[in-house]
Amino acid sequence: MKGHKDNREFIAALEKTGDAVRIRQEVDWDMEAGAIVRRVCETKAPAPVMEKIKDYPGFRFMGAPLASYRRLAVSLGMDPRTRLPQIAEEYLKRTNSAPIAPVLVKKKDAPVKQNILLGDDADLCKLPAPLVHEGDGGRYIGTWHAVITKDPETESVNWGMYRQMMFDSKTMSGAVFPFSDLGKIFYEKYAPRGVAMPFATVIGPPPLAAVAACAPSPIPEPELTGMLMGEPIELVKCETCDLEVPAHAEIVIEGVILPDVRVEEGPFGEYTGYRTSPRENRITFYVKAITYRNDPIMTISNMGVPTDEGQLLRSFSLGLELDKLLRSQGIPITGVYMPPDSTHHVMIVGVKPRYSGIAQQIGQLAFGSKLGPWFHMVIVVDDTIDIYNWNEVFHALCTRCHPANDIHIHKNSVGTALNPYASAHERRYSMGSKVVFDCLWPPDWDPVNEVPTLVSFRTVYPKEIQEKVLANWSAYGFPAET
Repeated sequence: MKGHKDNREFIAALEKTGDAVRIRQEVDWDMEAGAIVRRVCETKAPAPVMEKIKDYPGFRFMGAPLASYRRLAVSLGMDPRTRLPQIAEEYLKRTNSAPIAPVLVKKKDAPVKQNILLGDDADLCKLPAPLVHEGDGGRYIGTWHAVITKDPETESVNWGMYRQMMFDSKTMSGAVFPFSDLGKIFYEKYAPRGVAMPFATVIGPPPLAAVAACAPSPIPEPELTGMLMGEPIELVKCETCDLEVPAHAEIVIEGVILPDVRVEEGPFGEYTGYRTSPRENRITFYVKAITYRNDPIMTISNMGVPTDEGQLLRSFSLGLELDKLLRSQGIPITGVYMPPDSTHHVMIVGVKPRYSGIAQQIGQLAFGSKLGPWFHMVIVVDDTIDIYNWNEVFHALCTRCHPANDIHIHKNSVGTALNPYASAHERRYSMGSKVVFDCLWPPDWDPVNEVPTLVSFRTVYPKEIQEKVLANWSAYGFPAET
């Protein structure tokens, strides 16, 4: 099972499974395209491929590329009907394998070099940046992409998704938090020295490269992409700096982040489902070059009420990285899951409760990790609960969590500036409180006389009765379960 080398292969695969549709009538970049994508996210419809964009002949849009687990499965070369636990298992299998280094190809062999605009010709207005939501501060050119940068001291490369609004024909601006990987490099190693920081924005990267750019993995993103794809990703050198970009990307914007210039950015509809960040002066991306494929496809993610691909993939990869973290510390967990509908703010952990205080230990490890700023609720359940079944988790939360003894609040922790519940002061300084809900039976309770018996299909009937009922389900006249 291998991934797809570019979005064109990916779209063809999605069409075969019924997970993409082509829209051949003209679509307006001014909110119409955004509205289509938002509706797709909210109704779980197939990904739209818009073939004709108003004012921009030759350009196309692809919306919501990975906003469903079906499309994530297809991106991994799996059957779209594969269930989430099996997708997670495959992701862990691939990311626990040996790293697969990228390969560098010549520019003549890189589709993204089919068109090259340099200097004054590198004009952002030539690209169909959409106005994604009504009320946005501008047209957002980067919503599903990878911003590539390099640490000047270690030369480690970072791929990450940092939204980018077109400010004018030569500049973009975006929100980059100090605790992010790009933020650490820029604010600590470039800005204090007054040195411009090279960047390359990759729009429409191969689908698994986009997954890698979202994942909070310690594995370098080019190698992680290869591990997910099952083969090396092909990279090509930039035109104006020493960065390397996916050769089969759709569009690449090259330039520098100016150390001492700030321009206005925002507001923008956020992944939380709210518009929370104000219009403020933020870092400035100055454009030096644009390269793109013939008939390029601009990818669009529309953040808002769940589920879009940002929520789905960050919930997916963040949960699995936390799974690795807890296992590495010897915590007897059975799994970690972050529901996308929680906008990756809730972490559900299944555990074999072998000792007291394990829920608090899990919370402390998770909140204290590099990933801690991105979520603020941890629900810990025992191994009798299916962490992927919200009905079971919610029932455990409402019946096993003692209101006085089992809710543990951590005040004045690190949070994100986008939390809707946070005050203006908390948002400005990335502050946020966190909470652990301990839904485990006390370890000193007698399992026979004190722990209540769960009354459910799989707990109070003999195995042979369960199997008989399940085998005859369709014969009883019930529709087949999906």
